[in-house]
Amino acid sequence: MPSRTLVFLTLLAAAAACSPRQVDVRTAPVTQAQVSVQVNNTLSQSVNVYVRSGGADTFLKQVGAKATETIPVQGFASGTSVTLKAVTLDGLHTYSRDNVMLTGTYVFPLP
Repeated sequence: MPSRTLVFLTLLAAAAACSPRQVDVRTAPVTQAQVSVQVNNTLSQSVNVYVRSGGADTFLKQVGAKATETIPVQGFASGTSVTLKAVTLDGLHTYSRDNVMLTGTYVFPLP
């Protein structure tokens, strides 16, 4: 008798495993267009680079002295108007560009 019960339970489990399943099909979320800032730092010291929109600065990256870096700008949609700001590490000099339209790659030369 126990072997019949075992066979029955095995068949029952197999039948349940083969039953139809509900499938939820979705499209991928809409991604924002990739925008970036190419910082050409010709200064003899490193700078911290920020993007400002709506009165708040968002730190992007520190760019070394006499270096060029392309920095992706995450969280901002293509077509957003922002201010770019670079501050030397000693805090003595600030370089900025107002009303920058983020589309593709914007070149931000320093100084």
